[in-house]
Amino acid sequence: MNFQVIETDITTLAVDAIVNAANESLLGGGGVDGAIHRAAGPALLAACRALPEVRSGVRCPTGEARITPGFALPARFVIHTAGPVWHGGGRGEPGLLAECYTNCLKIACDEGVESIAFPAISAGIYGYPAEAAAEIAVRTIRGAARLPRRVVFCTFGARMTAIYETLV
Repeated sequence: MNFQVIETDITTLAVDAIVNAANESLLGGGGVDGAIHRAAGPALLAACRALPEVRSGVRCPTGEARITPGFALPARFVIHTAGPVWHGGGRGEPGLLAECYTNCLKIACDEGVESIAFPAISAGIYGYPAEAAAEIAVRTIRGAARLPRRVVFCTFGARMTAIYETLV
């Protein structure tokens, strides 16, 4: 098992799969989600639109994950997950965030992914406290029954990099 912390743009990583911290619609947004959609090209949006809605406007409920090809990205796949918005921790946010990582890993292993890169899910515009989000990410991944051979925690900024480096 190989864990790495790399401070870089996740869209540039040559891994089997990158994880998209998406919204429930999977139709693009800001932050990591917008960057991945821009880098992958319009075929990613078309692939996301083709995924079935589980209810109006929702293709990937919070905590779940979906997979698409990577299209113009160096990664073969994009695994999309909708993290929880932080409301103080009393609305099940920790469990939902852990489910994001668990469900991404399940899809990755089912697809034979050997290397995967995760952003700090929910720690951006969704407001999840960075330290708590990183601790859940690392703990959940370390406790997984099945893992790809290489797991990358892809960070943006020196503060987030330092947080992950203390945990890994």
